[in-house]
Amino acid sequence: MTTTPSPAPTTDTIVLGGGCFWCTEAVFDRVRGIVDVESGYSNGETLNPSYEQVCTGRTGHNEVVKLVFDPAQITLREILEIFFVVHDPTTLNRQGNDVGTQYRSGIYYLNDDQKQVADDVIREIADSGTYRAPVVTEVLPLANYSMAEAYHQDYFTNHPNQGYCAFVVGPKVEKFQKTFAARVKD
Repeated sequence: MTTTPSPAPTTDTIVLGGGCFWCTEAVFDRVRGIVDVESGYSNGETLNPSYEQVCTGRTGHNEVVKLVFDPAQITLREILEIFFVVHDPTTLNRQGNDVGTQYRSGIYYLNDDQKQVADDVIREIADSGTYRAPVVTEVLPLANYSMAEAYHQDYFTNHPNQGYCAFVVGPKVEKFQKTFAARVKD
């Protein structure tokens, strides 16, 4: 009996931490080639932590987004190029006024190929002199991922006039749309 090779997967997944997940989710919801964006928590010690537990900084978890993407439309490298423009990868455990380990910059990979792309992009950024300070983005295998509570999903879309959304999330979305106009979903 002959076996037919299985077709290549049509989607891939990467998990990114770039500060508050409301910001990161709002940006990647608008990127062509991103099939699904889910806010969650990863790379901490507690299984299935709550938002309140993560906010204490004692679980070790990071606020992240799980991105499902179509590699025929967007590469991981392109995703990471957007990621490094819409957050500051040089501030340890901080994005703007959001301070704590849950806001750290991180790339959480699912395989060695993803790790290699992440390492290459970070090395290229460091060599380019784009930032005055060193990139502190951690690159680690994905661990202890859990989806955030339902009220965090699509937060910016559902609450565009809420103060944090209007003054913090909105400008990040605008920056993405101006910098990567060709990547904005129709």
